[in-house]
Amino acid sequence: MGFVKITEQDSNHNNLEQKSIVHLLEGIHQEDKNAVEAVGKVLDKIEVLIEAVVTQQKIGGRLFYIGAGTSGRLSVLDASECPPTFGTDPNQVIGLIAGGDYALRNAVENAEDDPHQAWEDLNAYDINTDDIVVGIAASGTTPYVVSGLHDCQSKGIKTGSISCNQNSPLSGVSNFPIEVIVGPEFVTGSSRMKAGTAQKLILNMITTATMIRLGHVKGNKMVDMKLSNKKLVGRAEGMLIDELNISQEKAKQLLELHGNVRNAINAYKNHE
Repeated sequence: MGFVKITEQDSNHNNLEQKSIVHLLEGIHQEDKNAVEAVGKVLDKIEVLIEAVVTQQKIGGRLFYIGAGTSGRLSVLDASECPPTFGTDPNQVIGLIAGGDYALRNAVENAEDDPHQAWEDLNAYDINTDDIVVGIAASGTTPYVVSGLHDCQSKGIKTGSISCNQNSPLSGVSNFPIEVIVGPEFVTGSSRMKAGTAQKLILNMITTATMIRLGHVKGNKMVDMKLSNKKLVGRAEGMLIDELNISQEKAKQLLELHGNVRNAINAYKNHE
């Protein structure tokens, strides 16, 4: 089967400007449900990529995401949430966006069209064969992402990808490609919508499942989370109260002494 840009095809909805708000919302909601269903059809591909990520992480490698526009912003978001959620080192999962951090808030002209920039961005982190790089591009054609993965493969670095078109150039330079076919967007070509939703769901799966496999979750609790605000401190105290059958005051003392839930539980049990 040849390469077709489904993400650029005409929307299944027309005359949008004539529709009521509720009809617009119903249409968007239906398309969002289609995106969720599309993710469900590629769980086997996601599993294979996650297994590769876990393998590289266990030998001290890092997970890099590279993307442009919405895809890049989602990758930076997912990477930035790992340290507070799982207590990981900020360099364990790294998100890179074409155009640099400025591009998180601003469109950077032609940034995604530079075929050399991704490797320069990765090389700034002394990337090596212990690492794995996941390229994210709804179209599967973004030069920054495709060339970045090509350069990684040429140097023996494992690669994965997330795209929303079948048989894209991006999949061709990926050891572990995921092609999540969400169909035409509600607003033609606006891949920040369904494609972005599907990408975010998959990114959630990658980091969450990886961190669980690496031992950062106990039962169903984020025992390594960083206690960076009152809400998280309260949540951590509740975990200790439930796990150890202690008072809130004792839980507070343990957290102040040991810094997080895991360390507090271990210290308490070792002294009982």
